[in-house]
Parts: sequence; structure tokens; C-alpha cells
Amino acid sequence: MLAVLACGLFVVHPAARVVGVRAGDSLQRALDAARPGDTIWLERGVEYVGNFVLPATADEDTRVITLRTYSDWGLPGSGQRITPAQAPALAVLRSPNSGPALRTAPGAHHWRIQLIEFRANDRGLGDIIALGDGGGSQRAASTIPHDLTLERLFVHGDPLAGQKRGIALNAAAVTIRDSWVSDIKAVGQDSQAIAGWNGPGPYLIENNTLEAAGENVMFGGADPSIIGLTPASITIRGNTVSKPLAWRAATPPRWQVKNLLELKHARDVVIEDNVLERSWQEAQTGYAVLFTVRNQDGGCPWCEVSGVTFRRNLVRDVAAGVQVAGEDSAYPARPMTDIVIADNVFDRIDRDTWGGDGYFLTVGGSPQGVRVDHNTVLSRSSGGLIKLADGVSRDFVFSNNLAHHGDYGIIGTDRGVGDDSIRTYLPGARIERNVLAGGDGRRYPPGNFFPSVGELPRHFQDYASGNFRLALGSPWRRAASDGRDIGANVGAVAAATRRPSR
Repeated sequence: MLAVLACGLFVVHPAARVVGVRAGDSLQRALDAARPGDTIWLERGVEYVGNFVLPATADEDTRVITLRTYSDWGLPGSGQRITPAQAPALAVLRSPNSGPALRTAPGAHHWRIQLIEFRANDRGLGDIIALGDGGGSQRAASTIPHDLTLERLFVHGDPLAGQKRGIALNAAAVTIRDSWVSDIKAVGQDSQAIAGWNGPGPYLIENNTLEAAGENVMFGGADPSIIGLTPASITIRGNTVSKPLAWRAATPPRWQVKNLLELKHARDVVIEDNVLERSWQEAQTGYAVLFTVRNQDGGCPWCEVSGVTFRRNLVRDVAAGVQVAGEDSAYPARPMTDIVIADNVFDRIDRDTWGGDGYFLTVGGSPQGVRVDHNTVLSRSSGGLIKLADGVSRDFVFSNNLAHHGDYGIIGTDRGVGDDSIRTYLPGARIERNVLAGGDGRRYPPGNFFPSVGELPRHFQDYASGNFRLALGSPWRRAASDGRDIGANVGAVAAATRRPSR
């Protein structure tokens, strides 16, 4: 027995149990009977078919209930990402219809789900896992499930039918780590590996492989049912966010492809140490990352995107880089503020290969407080570096970046290259200590560098092999405004995106 002090009284909890659910047993009965601290074992290789529900337990008891496959033998340990190769050793949960294979009851809390394979729903419809409720039944904060962990799960759609969504994230205090979510793809509609819109956070999404055709990861995209709710305190760290090339090779293309990561409604977000790769022009223009505030259905005038830090990421093989849209053109929403894009490597932005316009950054809708600092941006074919439109952006900083200028560099609608566009769209901007290869320095503020495109590779240690550290003799070493090398801290990006756990 376990005794704890609560409100001045000793409350005695029953001892935690280990419960086995074998083939033919009722998993839902075991879930309903589970007590805080219990572990429910599932038999390896057995498929449990149903729409299983994690029930609520006593509010005052914070001991975790664990649902998992029996035994760690042959499976990755904590901190190691699971892969499809381990699937034969896992128990399987599968929905017989379009409802989730696993969902939470209102108020469910302190559940941990480990080492389980989740297969596609019938015809790939709906959500495979639903944490919280994204619809009208979750209208009060008191009903939001919370303190949930998904760990080392293999969640996947059907190779032929696809899947609308892997994990719907509308709960509070959720961790998703060390998992593999793949084959999330749909025809004529968006699909997401992870998407949330009706939960408050905090969220930790760490060390996962996330594949989806629409938006691999998205927050927003539907109005929350809880008035005033904003998904917040979100960390997206150390993931591989990717689209398989086979989805593009199909003739004609079948799956609706959009982007790798999109924030439409989120506050205080850190996106760091990820690999984001392969985004091409199809249902959208191929930008890898979108920060675009949206009051999606008109019922969320408090919708915002603010306090976002995007750092130490490797973004590669994409049609274009980052799109920042500071205002919702359709419905009222809060203006976008405080976006930091720093110390990232963008490699092989290429409009010829991937379509689109090849720009590193698009800024529109008057976002305020955008800072772009210490990025290395290497484009193969590009319309330009920064495309400006639709309003004035103040407190804009573009500093210490090393980039290809592209055709038009910094250019705004109906304005000339460089200073003319900067004065119109970015008044008072600080644009300094950047290397803009192939640009004309006469068109830009002083204090920047303009080598030829042909000269640029000589400044790297080994440009051909992708080693973008500055060569020892480069004049751009320790030439940034803060005394660092111009461009990203390439060593830190490489270390962050090549962790042994992967």
C-alpha cells in the first residue's frame, strides 16, 4: 500500500499492479479497471481491434498508468527512436472503422502509451490516435485530458489508402517522443502526422520521424471550441520531418502535398534541432515552413502566432524556405509578433528541381519583430532571397546571414531590388553583415558583402561535400556583428541533427 499526505490527511492508495491482456482478452475492460500506477501488458504480435478509450481516474492521484507491449527485449530503450523494423515485436492496436484506435475520455490524465504499433483506420479515415477532442464536446478547460505520454510508437497509414491524421493533439501537457509516424497521406484533403487546435499545451514533440503529405506538423487549422484557448509552450525538437520522394514520383500525383510544418495558431513555440526535408510545389508553392496566423473559420479573433523561435534546424531539398504571413486576410486575428529564425542551414533550395519560386523567405501581412540572424542559405536556383508584399513590417532584422542572392535578392511588389524595396516594406530595418553572393552592393545598405556566385564555394571548408564551415582564410570568420563567423554555427547544426539516438 502507498500512503501520501493530502490536505493534512493520509490517503492510502492500493499497490500498483501488472495486468496482462492476452489474445482474446478484453483490452477495454483492462483499461476501465486500471488504477493509478498500474502497468497493462499487451502480447507481442497480437492485434487488438477496437475503438479503445483511456478513462479518467481519480483527480488527486498523479501516478501514471502505462499501456505497453510486453518486455523490452529487442526493442529500443528510452531516448532511442523506434523504426518499422521493430514492428514484428510489437503489439498492435487497430480501429475497425473510421474512429480512433485509441482516444481519451474527458478529463483522462496520467497515461503513458509505449512500444505499440498503431495501424491505419478503415479506408484511412479520421485520426488513428485522438488525445482530447477537437470538436464541440470539449468546450470547458476542466474536461481537457492532460499529462499524457506517447513513447516509442509506430503509427502508420495504409500504403494504398493512406490516412487522414496520425495523432490529433487537443489535450494538455503531452509528450510525444521517440516514435515513427508514416504513410499519413490523403487525396483531395490535408493530412497531418500531428495536428492540434483545441488544446492549451504545453507540448513536447521530440526525436520522432514524422511523415505526412499535407502538413507534417500543424497547430491551428480549425477554430478551438474553448473560448480564448491558444496552443502554447510548444517544443518541437530533434525530429526528422520528411516527405517520401515516392509520393512525388506517382503519375499523376495522388496525394495532396503542402508543407513540412505550419503554425496558424500558436504562442511561445521553439522549433530546434530538426531535419526538415523534401517539400515541393503541388497543392501549395513548396515552402517548407509556414508561419501564417489564421482565424480559420471566423470564430477565433484571438488567434495568433507569436513568440516563435526557429533555430539550429537543417532544411534541405525544398522548393522554398519560410513563409511569414502576419495578418489573416479573411477574418480578424491578432497581428503576428516576435519571430526569430536563427542559426539554421538551408541547403539545396532549388526551384528547378522542386518547383515554386526558390525564395528563402517571404514576408507579408505586416508581421512585427521578425529577426533573421546567422543563417546559411545555399540555393541552386532561386528567384531571390526575400520577397516582400502586403504591408509594412517594423523592427525587422536581417543580420549575419550567408546566402545566395538569387535573381532578385530582396524585392517587394512593384519596387526595385534592394534599397527601394527595403525602404517601402521594411522601414527602419537593420540589414547588416550579410554575405549576399551574386548581389550588387550598390543597391543595398552598407556593411554587407557581395562576392560572386563563383567565388562563394572557396570560402567553405568543403562546399562540394556539404561541409559549410568557413575556411580558415575566409574574411567572414569572426566578421559578424557579434564577433562570430557570418552564417550559421554549422558545427552546432550538424551535431544537433545527427544525434546517436537516430
